[in-house]
Amino acid sequence: MGATAEHSEQSEDTCVICLSQVTERAITVPCNHHNFDFVCLVSWLQERSTCPLCKTDVTAVQYDWRSSDDFKSYSIRRTHTPKDQSTITDHGHLSHFAPYGLPSRRRCTHRPFSPPADDPALRRRREIYRKGLYSLHVGSNPYSGYRDVTPQMIAGDPELQSRARTWIRRELRVFSFLHTGPSGSASQAATTSSNAEFLLSYIVSILKMVDIKASNGNAENLLTEFLGRRCSRLFLHELSAWLRSPHTRLKDWDEEVQYQDG
Repeated sequence: MGATAEHSEQSEDTCVICLSQVTERAITVPCNHHNFDFVCLVSWLQERSTCPLCKTDVTAVQYDWRSSDDFKSYSIRRTHTPKDQSTITDHGHLSHFAPYGLPSRRRCTHRPFSPPADDPALRRRREIYRKGLYSLHVGSNPYSGYRDVTPQMIAGDPELQSRARTWIRRELRVFSFLHTGPSGSASQAATTSSNAEFLLSYIVSILKMVDIKASNGNAENLLTEFLGRRCSRLFLHELSAWLRSPHTRLKDWDEEVQYQDG
């Protein structure tokens, strides 16, 4: 009896897609299957729209679960597949829109994304993507304070996760399509800001499972659907540089990070 209960508990905590332990649970709507890691389920739904277990059409994904009354739910509405066609224009706009639509409901309160502002730091970040600049590598040693970071370290360290969220939240403001709709209306801005919140959770989930600097390019492949190949590669390079650094404030990192253009 005890062995059966233990086996059932282990099965519920194993993602049926990757067969590893669930780190960020996701639930399919309307069938309510919950044996999925968030990043695995979203990646699955990029290729097909049905539940991996029962083949029911999935209309939404519930994620960021904290309790039965505190979670997010995101509607699945494929609108575009960017692949390698993303580019940053001189005005900081990305040439495509995210592939998913509005959240169907929201039951938790998180700090909302701010719309892109015309400040020097964001202008510089947009220029980096437009020119395709990669920050110079800093070696890991006690003098520099830089260190290599693994998915296991991120998964087990809330402080590292918080640092990742800080950088990702700011960096996603580079991509104007995530924050301002085509019409520029408040409702459109709210819609596209939801894309940024969804993408933030998705990227943090990737960090806990995948080595973003691995040569197999798995992390890049997972992010390409949303930002395009060129931007995803640069985004992950810069995110790795930030996580390896000793800095806790974006301002300090911005002042230290170096590029070949000076």
